[in-house]
Amino acid sequence: MSSLSTHVLNTVSGRPAQGVTLRLRGAQGILFTGVTDADGRCPALRSLELAAGAYCLEFEVAAYFRQQGTPLADPPFLDCVPIHFGLGGSGHAHVPLLVAPYAYSTYRGS
Repeated sequence: MSSLSTHVLNTVSGRPAQGVTLRLRGAQGILFTGVTDADGRCPALRSLELAAGAYCLEFEVAAYFRQQGTPLADPPFLDCVPIHFGLGGSGHAHVPLLVAPYAYSTYRGS
């Protein structure tokens, strides 16, 4: 079994993104729903035990930027950011999201 964590950073402000709703999907559907804390993290996500397989983290970034008062296009360029990734049989994966209204990046962290 594997564990998972994430960290969302607002690259416009250079600060953690508090209040981002996220979901984890697996082959069985939605496995977890949460909201990032003041540090841009969702600690409850780490408590899941995940089998090897394909997963997707979905981040509701347009709602977050609207909450911050950031002007967005209508419709927003980025609404929900999906990150599709795979997990092996064991260990820990960290999937950070660096996001702005018109761009994002991710990588496998530690």
